[in-house]
Amino acid sequence: MYPWLLALHSLVRWVVILAGLMAVVRALRGGTWASADESAGKWYGVSLDVQMLLGLLLYGIFSPVTYAAFADMGAAMRDATLRFYVIEHLGLMVVALALAHVGKARIRRAATDAKKFRTAAIFYGFSLVLVLLATPWPFREPGRPLFPSF
Repeated sequence: MYPWLLALHSLVRWVVILAGLMAVVRALRGGTWASADESAGKWYGVSLDVQMLLGLLLYGIFSPVTYAAFADMGAAMRDATLRFYVIEHLGLMVVALALAHVGKARIRRAATDAKKFRTAAIFYGFSLVLVLLATPWPFREPGRPLFPSF
């Protein structure tokens, strides 16, 4: 189950990134707030929610990485790879998810279209930056392949 869940989590990252880019691009364009702008933010939030659910299943139940870390947390904090997955990746992704959802709520309450676009650009933009920073890209340590192999 672990390899399939990890592969799905790796694939859904692309949905999150594309949805985030769409939400940020729409936020930066300005103009009149439209249902497409609302939808872009909604799909970004939904994709983050699905990704978080998959990640929490990996984190709490299926991942041998977290089992190893929880067995000796002191040693895990001295190991860059274990620390990344147990603390840094999870922490940054939770903050990214929170920013997207707080942004969505603040956009609903914004009085003008200009405020909606500015709020969306700030919250979705920072959220997406955190997602990109916390993603285990293949060129960094620890890294994962761009596309998983089944």
